[in-house]
Amino acid sequence: MKTLFAGIALFGTFALASAQTITFDKTTFDYGDIKPSSDGTRFFTVTNTGDKPLILSNVKPSCGCTTPEFSQDPIMPGKSAKIKVGYNTALNGPFNKMIEVFSNDPANSRSVIYIKGNVDANAPEAVVAPAAPANTKSAKKAAKKMAKVAAKK
Repeated sequence: MKTLFAGIALFGTFALASAQTITFDKTTFDYGDIKPSSDGTRFFTVTNTGDKPLILSNVKPSCGCTTPEFSQDPIMPGKSAKIKVGYNTALNGPFNKMIEVFSNDPANSRSVIYIKGNVDANAPEAVVAPAAPANTKSAKKAAKKMAKVAAKK
């Protein structure tokens, strides 16, 4: 009888240990100071660090000025997906918004992520760094052309 109980307890431990687990690359995205009507789109990366498929059932913003987009396709173990979050940058002033993420993670069925920043007409222009070129023939050619143009200036 003791062996039966030990077996059931051991099986229960393994059943709880194997599950889908939600993990975020960051839980707060700070926009900093941005100009009115600038691009308010940002991305959070969600990774399934468990061993069963993770499903996002809902992503709910705290107000109508924030618009999340997500896929309900299962995120397989070890894989990632993106949650796209848009903020209405036509609204001037500081903001700090909460976004609830609902999933089938048994330990964290409700997770919370945040966006914050300040929409200010006096904010400096955003400087976007170009992506590192791929190590391909056309990328090398484009880099040489850009270097020539820069040298002429």
